[in-house]
Amino acid sequence: MTATKHITYKNTKISFTDEGKGTAIVLLHGFLENKTMWNAFVPVLAKKHRIITIDLLGHGETECLGYVHAMEDQADMLFALLLHLKIRKVVLVGHSMGGYVALAFAELYPDHMKGLFLMNSTSRADSDERKTNRDRAVVCVKQNYGAFVSMSIANLFAEDNRERLAGVIEKVKEQALKTPLQGIVAALEGMKIRKDREVILHFAPYPMQLVLGQKDGVLIYEDSLEQIEGTKVELTTFPDGHMSHIENEKELLKVLTNFLKKV
Repeated sequence: MTATKHITYKNTKISFTDEGKGTAIVLLHGFLENKTMWNAFVPVLAKKHRIITIDLLGHGETECLGYVHAMEDQADMLFALLLHLKIRKVVLVGHSMGGYVALAFAELYPDHMKGLFLMNSTSRADSDERKTNRDRAVVCVKQNYGAFVSMSIANLFAEDNRERLAGVIEKVKEQALKTPLQGIVAALEGMKIRKDREVILHFAPYPMQLVLGQKDGVLIYEDSLEQIEGTKVELTTFPDGHMSHIENEKELLKVLTNFLKKV
């Protein structure tokens, strides 16, 4: 197991790991996840690269910073960590909300980007319907934290994988239940107000890749395809749900390894 390290950012404890040598790759987890989601990937990737995993604000062992964790707040915190580690350029790999953070970082700190790998994520802002659903989610999690977390995690997997992966899903739920209520609310509020950053996919000068699941219950597959029309973003589609790192682990690792050869 990689040793966990900490820094203090704005009086808040930030938890991360740092392993290997070479091009710096930062792995950013999604909503209700934490840096342990990358446990199967780090040993493989760290053979040729410097791999940093981080618990985003209000998740894992990283404390909450406020009532709302905007994607820009997360990106600023990541930049502070990179300064601390004396890293100038990075490849960002973001799953779902981690992708939103990566896009915010790409907008705020373009000179520090070397590549962008988005997994089950989108550059587009929430639709009005999604914003309403975020508000509903805030109410739900305040009323019944355990039921909200349990249902949220199950829905991330394609329906026909839920039985096959039942044991793994339980472990994902266990990690999700470590996310404090304040962290969940702050993330929901932050995702709701995030900007549309599709322009990055059209004009950024570095290699970019998008990984999608055809049966993703969180993102509409056809809408996700629209955002990369006319771009140089490479697309990989898996036949499963929102959790490509679990549902398609081996294939995803291969795609990510190939992408890192281009940066």
